[in-house]
Amino acid sequence: MARNDEFFLNRWVKYYGKQFGEENLYIFLDGLDQTAPAESGKANVKIVEKQGIKVVDAEKRRLDFLSDRAAELFSNGYELIIGCDADEFLIIDPKLGKSLAEYLSSLNINITISPLGLDVGQHLHNESPLDKSAPILPQRNYALINSRFTKTSIIAKPVRWGRGFHRVNGHNFHIDKNLYLLHFGNIDYDALVEKFHSQDIIARGEQAHYKRARFRVIDSVSNSKAVFGDSVFEKARKIQSIFRPIYAWNKPSMLGMRWIVRLPERFKNIGI
Repeated sequence: MARNDEFFLNRWVKYYGKQFGEENLYIFLDGLDQTAPAESGKANVKIVEKQGIKVVDAEKRRLDFLSDRAAELFSNGYELIIGCDADEFLIIDPKLGKSLAEYLSSLNINITISPLGLDVGQHLHNESPLDKSAPILPQRNYALINSRFTKTSIIAKPVRWGRGFHRVNGHNFHIDKNLYLLHFGNIDYDALVEKFHSQDIIARGEQAHYKRARFRVIDSVSNSKAVFGDSVFEKARKIQSIFRPIYAWNKPSMLGMRWIVRLPERFKNIGI
C-alpha cells in the first residue's frame, strides 16, 4: 500500500515484476485522490479509501487491510506472499546465482521468514544527490544495519501483520542467511527534506519520527566509520535472532548498536 510515492512505485513494479511477473503484484493506493503509477504495467492496482490520518491509527488499519488481502490471495492459490512498502526491495545475495523466485521456492517456510534489514542512506560527504533517471544502487554505497527492517516480509500462511510488517502477531521470526531487505527511504537528503515538509507527513504526525529516525540514518552514514558488510552480516543476524526489545518478544533487536556497512560491490548490478 502506498500514497504519493510514484518514484519508488515505478521501480517497485519494474524490480518485482521481473522477479515474479507483473500480474502477481498487488498495489493498493491509499486514498481516492491517488492515481495509478505511470509504469504499473500488468500489476493489479486498486485505489481504496484512505486508511486513516494519524500514523498509529493509519498503520494499524493499513496492516489489517493488507493482512486480509494476503489471506484472500492464499485462498486463491498463492503459496508465498511478500508484504513490503514501495521503498523496500527484497533481494537474494547475488553470489548464489539464483532468482528470488527460485530461492524462495526452495525454502521450507513454516509461517514466516525474514531478510536482514539494511537501511541505505546518502553519504553527504562522498555521494551526490540522487540522479532519479539512473539506477539507485550504483549511486549509494552505505547502509545502517537496522533491525526495524528485518521484517516478517515473507509469509507462507494467513497471519496478522503488526504495523509496518515489523512482526507477525503471535509468531516468532526467522532470519534467512541469504536474504536482505534494502530500505531506500533515506537515499536522498533533499527528497527527505521535501517529504518532511509535505502535508501528508505533517497530517500524520510523523515529523518527530523523521527527525529521530530518518535524518539520523543519513547522519550516521555520513559521519560514522563504515565496515565491509560481509564482515558483520552473519554476526548481525545472530544478534538480532537472540536479542529482543523488552516490549516485543517477536521483534529483532541490535541492542542499540548502530553498525554502518559498505554494501558489497556485487549488490550494484541487481537492477534497482
